[in-house]
Amino acid sequence: MAMMSLPDSRTEQDGSAVIRVLSYNVRSMRDDCEALARVIRACAPDLVLVQEAPRFFRWRKRAARLAAGTGLVILGGGATAAGPLLLCSLRATVERTEDVLLPLTPGLHRRGFATAVVRIAGTRLGVLSCHLSLQREERLAQAELLLDKVDAMGVEHVVVAGDLNDVPSGRAFRRLAGRLQDCWAVRPRGGEYTFPPHDPRKRLDAVFATGGIEVLGCGVPSGLPGVTEADLRAATDHLPVLAALRVPGP
Repeated sequence: MAMMSLPDSRTEQDGSAVIRVLSYNVRSMRDDCEALARVIRACAPDLVLVQEAPRFFRWRKRAARLAAGTGLVILGGGATAAGPLLLCSLRATVERTEDVLLPLTPGLHRRGFATAVVRIAGTRLGVLSCHLSLQREERLAQAELLLDKVDAMGVEHVVVAGDLNDVPSGRAFRRLAGRLQDCWAVRPRGGEYTFPPHDPRKRLDAVFATGGIEVLGCGVPSGLPGVTEADLRAATDHLPVLAALRVPGP
């Protein structure tokens, strides 16, 4: 198994910041939570954009358990965003957070965005975690709302990640990739496909970034030191996506 290699988080001499961003659908933490925590810790992320965080009974306690088990803190989201959750390391200073509930289509699952603006090494960075609809037309409409939200965040640099329930040839995926950098397509490092974890054949999960952010590498962290295939299969029903990005200084 080839070892994945990505730059470590750091602040450069020119004031730019190298950050690690992890996108992960955790299936309401219904699987092996210890394996899940081991995977996240091994990825050493500054930001974790979670989908399908616990939304019902004692959801805050379960989210806190995930944060404590990974050495991170809760930034925002959870049930109040209909599932997307944001975690961060102490490297990030929180400026503001906002949970966004999307229009509800009768008979379909409620969706939302967990968003925040943080400062890392003095640079303001917008963050948005999403989990788009299984229904094609609703999914495309949600992709448009996502881009509107990115524009409305009022920051130059934004990172978006999530479970798109779409493949790169799909309309919603293509809409996002037409406006934002699809980080895996820009600089692939690690695996491409994220679903299902035991025999991945589809790229449903992705990290995107606005144009001023430099993509240093992005992919499924198979082979990353500390990440085992057994843990990836046991943790949840999606594989994570890890990106290393360089964000310009203030």
